[in-house]
Amino acid sequence: VLRLPNLRQRKYHPYSLTDLYYFANLVKLIQFGIKKPFTEVIKANIGDAHAMGQRPITFLRQVVALCTYPNLLDSPSFPEDAKKRARRILQGCGGNSLGSYTASQGINCIREDVASYIERRDGGVPADPDNIYLTTGASDGISAILKILISGDGKSRTGVMIPIPQYPLYSAAISELDAIQVNYYLDEENCWALNVNELRRALNEAKAYCNPKVLCIINPGNPTGQVQSRKCIEDVIHFAWEEKLFLLADEVYQDNVYSEGCQFHSFKKILYEMGPEYYNNVELASFHSTSKGYMGECGYRGGYMEVINLHPEIKGQLVKLLSVRLCPPVSGQAAMDIVVNPPVPGEESYAQFIKEKESVLNNLAKKAKLTEDMFNKIPGVHCNPLQGAMYAFPRIFIPSKAIEEAKAHKMAPDMFYCMKLLEETGICVVPGSGFGQREGTYHFRMTILPPVEKLKILLEKVKDFHIKFLEKYA
Repeated sequence: VLRLPNLRQRKYHPYSLTDLYYFANLVKLIQFGIKKPFTEVIKANIGDAHAMGQRPITFLRQVVALCTYPNLLDSPSFPEDAKKRARRILQGCGGNSLGSYTASQGINCIREDVASYIERRDGGVPADPDNIYLTTGASDGISAILKILISGDGKSRTGVMIPIPQYPLYSAAISELDAIQVNYYLDEENCWALNVNELRRALNEAKAYCNPKVLCIINPGNPTGQVQSRKCIEDVIHFAWEEKLFLLADEVYQDNVYSEGCQFHSFKKILYEMGPEYYNNVELASFHSTSKGYMGECGYRGGYMEVINLHPEIKGQLVKLLSVRLCPPVSGQAAMDIVVNPPVPGEESYAQFIKEKESVLNNLAKKAKLTEDMFNKIPGVHCNPLQGAMYAFPRIFIPSKAIEEAKAHKMAPDMFYCMKLLEETGICVVPGSGFGQREGTYHFRMTILPPVEKLKILLEKVKDFHIKFLEKYA
């Protein structure tokens, strides 16, 4: 309790207080038989796929199980392609055990598999395993890179450019490291597009009070769900090259692209195709994770980052920094290996793997369209197309009377709205003010992960609540 004011002040995840305290108390009240106008609390606030009912990918779990308990390698219940991968991973572990420490950068054969995956994904663009760092989810890599990039005092203190709306990891890490947050706004009227003129405005204004050195991009977007076009990425890379900015490309949703005409382009690939003047000079760190995509393996905390064009001395400091935490979770490293080295045509497990993968992604695409359509039928709600990722970020109209009541409770208007939604329907979403938004606009973020039938019920409840909310505060 004593730490709560400090948490608010330092801008940690904005939904931590609501989730951990209010949400937990609501669940307990229901369990103890206290009457509420709902029978369950629906967690639509966080992208935790398996908690929302998504089934694990069989092959990934088989390999991790074999690595965890090698005696299963003699079992006829497991396919040979899973056993082959498990043996290779175990050979890279000290004592052939997942319980041993690994090198700080991660198991070498897994970093080789990551490099091969990147080359396949990017159509042959070379990737060096020595530039691959296995991480504890993508968050660990992002925080580590920021630590080595931030320096200076006063007006020379490092500025970090982040999109608004943004995933709160960035504002939290920037605050924790006492860096300077530099906001650039995504264009909501143009499907949350990234505009280089807006980047330039933010950069030029920031130069008056800090030294902007880092530019963060989230593609596909969280919480906004947009997928950046190739032209947009080229413009951003040119801008970074021109201004000598270090690029951070958060690409954890690269498998989650749903809209027709949209395609994921990695920053690494586009940078390479722009020619040696760019490819040999722009510093870039790209991030991926086991937590999103079709895998949804949040709990394994598996991830990687690829860092290119880092000065050798800085690279040495990065390895030293990573060695402080010894190594990422080894089970998470194994899970990451299956993401980048899945079954291929001709292997025993391929048919089941591809069936499960396509089922998850097709289901997400269906739910993305359903959510967009249903939100846009609600008066006073507008939702841009959910091109990718796994969230909706609708804009909501909040009447002036509700805004005044929120101020009386010392709450942001959209927090007030979300708390009312939670209290009256049991639906837990995240207010847009936690991610940042243009002054005078209000949003909330909601995951599309619940099963289709539950998602329909959820959306109907939101619709009914919103209409009653407008009537009450008209």
